[in-house]
Amino acid sequence: MIRVLIVDDDPLVSESLKIILESEGDIEVSAALTSGMKAVEAVSSDRPDVIVMDIRMDGMTGLEAAEKMLSSDKDLKIIFLTTFLDDEYINKALKIGACGYIIKQDAAALANSVRAVMNGQRVFGGKIVDRLPDLLNRKEKFDYEEFGITDKERTLIEFVADGLSNKEIADKMYLSEGTVRNLMSSVLDKLELRDRTQLACFYYQKIRP
Repeated sequence: MIRVLIVDDDPLVSESLKIILESEGDIEVSAALTSGMKAVEAVSSDRPDVIVMDIRMDGMTGLEAAEKMLSSDKDLKIIFLTTFLDDEYINKALKIGACGYIIKQDAAALANSVRAVMNGQRVFGGKIVDRLPDLLNRKEKFDYEEFGITDKERTLIEFVADGLSNKEIADKMYLSEGTVRNLMSSVLDKLELRDRTQLACFYYQKIRP
């Protein structure tokens, strides 16, 4: 059973989402909360598998709450469900490591999105997918030296962005997989990123010409 925590400051929305999700045989709603702060406080005790959260809420926003949650547990799976297509929100969601960004009009497909993130996938609504190429291409020339990125690490970043596995990277760079993992850790530390998914997003947002 997949445990889902719903966070939305509109009780009618929360109840509708709960009905949608609990009509599925493999999903249960562990709680429906009305603020980001309550969600941050509840995560450790509630132990949800997936958090479905609005962005604009009074007090602490969903983005602020997600940052706090992920700083404590980088493996949390968070899906933003919102009415807003703001580029700033989408970029921020990508940057902090959200597993999904869906428009509320697509809420009928929420159960499948929950299952997808449980399987390690990232999910974005159709309107979001249409905007990603433009968002990811908004960047200035990236200075590797400013971050202390070596030539070897630069090559690694490009291979990660191309979707290569550690083994494939090791073969192409004539390195051991252990060395590749060490290089990966070094790059993530220097760029203050959490994982290879964030690294790939970072590459397309900041680096690729």
